[in-house]
Amino acid sequence: MTFKVVIPARYASSRLPGKPLLDIAGKPMVVRVAEQACASGAEEIVVATDHEQIREAVLSYGYEAVMTRADHASGTDRIAEVAQHQGWSDDAIVVNVQGDEPLIDPLLIGEVAHNLSSHPAASMATACHRLHDTPSILNPNIVKVVLDQQGYALYFSRAPIPYPRDAFAANQDLPEDMPVYRHIGIYAYRAGFLQAYAALMPSAIEHFESLEQLRVLWHGYKISVQVTAKAPASGVDTEADLAYVRSVVINSENLPL
Repeated sequence: MTFKVVIPARYASSRLPGKPLLDIAGKPMVVRVAEQACASGAEEIVVATDHEQIREAVLSYGYEAVMTRADHASGTDRIAEVAQHQGWSDDAIVVNVQGDEPLIDPLLIGEVAHNLSSHPAASMATACHRLHDTPSILNPNIVKVVLDQQGYALYFSRAPIPYPRDAFAANQDLPEDMPVYRHIGIYAYRAGFLQAYAALMPSAIEHFESLEQLRVLWHGYKISVQVTAKAPASGVDTEADLAYVRSVVINSENLPL
């Protein structure tokens, strides 16, 4: 089974402008992400960007970069443009690895690609891990997913789903046998579906939840979900995240402070 990785890397960021270029132990963050993707066994890695400086940085480290339009509504739309630009076949598996995830586990990238390959009825695949605490299930910044018996997504939400009515009414913790899963924001697609997705009308539930994957379910497509035992590594959204990731990389590579 072969797969490709696309790394969307926009220059604009409200909290960290130029985020893909931020230095992490001597290398731009987007290059650190590409290195993790390379370790996953991907046959092709492409950074999709809207900024010439990011493209130049990626090329200088020997990775491929494609300039994309600046007005894409989502990372998925940007990846669809790359798939079309590269001329990938409809059945090619493409994994979306976010450009601000320099600590992403390479094994997870491969697992999500394999999950899609082994589920021909699915148009997409993603991942989740088990939640065990009430504050997390109540946190709207943590997206939850409910699965059917075959491991396909029934729904994604920022609300607590499934809702443990009796436990919450009694001010108790989550029941130990209740399957509550946190969605991990990594996606695999078939290249043919990427083109179909770009033509799908947005849905109301997608708008209200601010979750683009709900467009896929609303239109009747299946999303297979890989359940992993490990929580995802920290991404970079704030200065504190950046400091943490830098410390992890410095320690892992035994670099001087």
